[in-house]
Amino acid sequence: MRALNILAVCVMTALLNGCAAYHLGPVNDQVAGEKSIEILPFNNQTLEPRLGDAVTQALRERLQTDGTYRIATHGEGDVVVTGVITRYVRDSLSYLPGDVLTAENYHVTITAHVTVREPDSGKVLLDKNVSGSTLVQVGTDLASAERQSAPLLAEDLARNVTELITEGAW
Repeated sequence: MRALNILAVCVMTALLNGCAAYHLGPVNDQVAGEKSIEILPFNNQTLEPRLGDAVTQALRERLQTDGTYRIATHGEGDVVVTGVITRYVRDSLSYLPGDVLTAENYHVTITAHVTVREPDSGKVLLDKNVSGSTLVQVGTDLASAERQSAPLLAEDLARNVTELITEGAW
């Protein structure tokens, strides 16, 4: 019986220690909503239309949901995010049965050069290429399939950028 009590205490101690590192709120030692962030429209230098608008909107929504920063809607924020979409790559993943030239699924990746700076001091907090990707199932029309996948692509890029901004150790 004594061994069972010791085992129970050891198990409880291990379980409680597992939760000791959990941190509620922002992980970069900031108070949630203390600083504001301004997201300038992303410039699209690819041939794929409307990616800049989709990425800008997805990033605003993702940062607003995260809550580490307040979105600056009027005037300049404490932190300013700018970006340029530099690459759009479509790689074939699988082909139609019996037709080795016609792709059935694509893996699409976009890359954006993202810069985050403090406008008052001019200090650059982040200056990095960030990528996002998604799967595109073609069906009968590649253009329509890519157009429908643009929000998913933008959301994945926005998730990666938000993670770097909110969790990055600057």
